Amino acid sequence: MTTPDQIDGAPHPRETAQLFGQSAAEKTFLEAYATGRVHHAWLLTGPRGIGKATLAWSIARFLLATPPVEDDGLFGAPPPPETLAIDPEHPVARRIAAGAEPGLKAITRSENEKTGRLRDVISVEDIRALAGFFQLSAADGGRRVVIVDAADEMNPQAANALLKMLEEPPDRATLLLVSHQPSGLLPTIRSRCRVLRLSTLGPQDMSRALKQAGAEPGSETAALSELSGGSVGAALRLSLLGGLDTYAELVRLVSALPQFDRARAVKLAEAAAARGAEDKRILLFELLDLLMARLARTGAAGHAPQIEAAPHETETLLRLAPTPAAGRAWAQSAQETAARARHGLAVNLDPAALVLDTLIKISQTRTG
Repeated sequence: MTTPDQIDGAPHPRETAQLFGQSAAEKTFLEAYATGRVHHAWLLTGPRGIGKATLAWSIARFLLATPPVEDDGLFGAPPPPETLAIDPEHPVARRIAAGAEPGLKAITRSENEKTGRLRDVISVEDIRALAGFFQLSAADGGRRVVIVDAADEMNPQAANALLKMLEEPPDRATLLLVSHQPSGLLPTIRSRCRVLRLSTLGPQDMSRALKQAGAEPGSETAALSELSGGSVGAALRLSLLGGLDTYAELVRLVSALPQFDRARAVKLAEAAAARGAEDKRILLFELLDLLMARLARTGAAGHAPQIEAAPHETETLLRLAPTPAAGRAWAQSAQETAARARHGLAVNLDPAALVLDTLIKISQTRTG
């Protein structure tokens, strides 16, 4: 079963053996550790799916498995660690993998006991439970690590409860807050954390990360990286749901404009409306929005993106968005079609009719 802090189809972050593309963030933390300046709270930020949770679990494993240096000793201080990697056979690593490490507490959205369903938010009870965790585990004097994933999901009461802990942090405790949109957090929470900003991944790191997650992107890596914006999570979702084929079909459909291939559009709409295809339908609307955004950017910039995400995409983008005015028309059309789609979903419009209506609306975009 997928947990709230896990991407569908991917291993849980605690099970992810290696972090790719985030050497700068890893180096920043290790430098702080080596100089004895490990802050009591760290805010790990960046887009979804780029490895923030994996880094948090790596830091937690490192802190709990690495004994502090008490003094220089007879032979001087040991060299500072160069990596967060811990031997998977280390007792701490084994306990974390089994979900049995007493020095680690992971906070995610919890189950509502009355309904048996996951809550939409991290509740104040989830955060208040940390007080008991610190009290019960303080006897041995070891490190304590808390991962909150994602901090953006805390309700106001939970955020205020966490703030109190940040204002008076427990001894030898480190809090790791994963945040996709840090601007939505309380400014007082942000000000009490040291920020680690993670970067999106390039094609090479993307390929390695996808292979680790069990996907074999092969020659599709560049297109997956382009459409996902460098997010491994988004790229994995695209791969699992056939997103590249769907995007290629959308490009083929608009490439015929101003002629509208109704038969192709109906086929696409019927596939998206099939039973059990809700995830693919949601992805279809996202890819439509992305295609129109790429058209708008092409018109504004005067050139197509450097990486083609589908066959003949460059040719299609340049023909349909040859000028800044055309780019603005596509941007406006994107706003209107997105609004219509949201309304259709809200009122439970027939899925096939909604998809077809959206495609027809896009075909009516006038760029000149």
